[in-house]
Amino acid sequence: MASGSNVPATIPALGGEASLNRYLAEIKKFPILAPEQEYMLAKRFEEHGDTDAAAQLVTSHLRLVAKIAMGYRGYGLPVSELISEGNIGLMQGVKKFEADRGFRLATYAMWWIRASIQEFILRSWSLVKMGTTAAQKKLFFNLRRMKAKLDAFEDGDLKPEDLAKIAKDLGVTEEEVTSMNRRMAMGGDTSLNVPMREDGEGQWQDWLADDAPLQDAVVAEAQEADVRHTMLVSAMDDLNEREKHILTERRLTDDPKTLEELSQVYGVSRERVRQIEVRAFEKLQKAMMRLAGEKRMLAAY
Repeated sequence: MASGSNVPATIPALGGEASLNRYLAEIKKFPILAPEQEYMLAKRFEEHGDTDAAAQLVTSHLRLVAKIAMGYRGYGLPVSELISEGNIGLMQGVKKFEADRGFRLATYAMWWIRASIQEFILRSWSLVKMGTTAAQKKLFFNLRRMKAKLDAFEDGDLKPEDLAKIAKDLGVTEEEVTSMNRRMAMGGDTSLNVPMREDGEGQWQDWLADDAPLQDAVVAEAQEADVRHTMLVSAMDDLNEREKHILTERRLTDDPKTLEELSQVYGVSRERVRQIEVRAFEKLQKAMMRLAGEKRMLAAY
């Protein structure tokens, strides 16, 4: 574990909502790791099974878990339980993290944290079974956000135009949207003004993090984006000009060109354009893998 008198020796317990105050205060005492520290700790755990190294990786990201868990507080479940489930996801992420890939743990662990929390919510609500389609799960976790975006706060069923838009955007039927909306309305939300303690002091909203991302998460995402962009630019040098242009127009722009449009530019068939695109993408992937390997070797020194 990290040394220092102000650093807790163990992960604070989350025995219930009453202890959430203390937990949120305690996890702030764990230091955020520098990229070099994180890499060395990850390698110690990966190669030598160093559990102390794994513990430092976990504790340094507990604030990230709490931040993500707060984003799911509208589902009527205790925040302490959401955080506990998120911590399980974080530990799974640490176990599977490969530092040599060149990305920060925060970016990688976010998926595991969210997946763990979402599965817990689904089980608790009993709305969606494990065999449910990805589209229906997407509906469950995006319905509130889309209703807010459309200002659809009225009680009862959605307006026809709002119903149609949500169903289209999420790739489900209008009947599925209506059914999910009714079920979620029955579940109710936990009021943010409910006292946290029996003496009435302190409300949930007093402890909620703001909507700004955590600094370490922002830094990690920015670093990953920078690494990806640098590698992509370098990897593109392995392609000829025609391959670069076709791949860029097909996959790397906000408004991709159709096969028909590019076939007219180069005077070849649509199938030939598709073949060039596939070949270019395969070459790009190989180049990215080669560059990632080179980066891994440099990071080892």
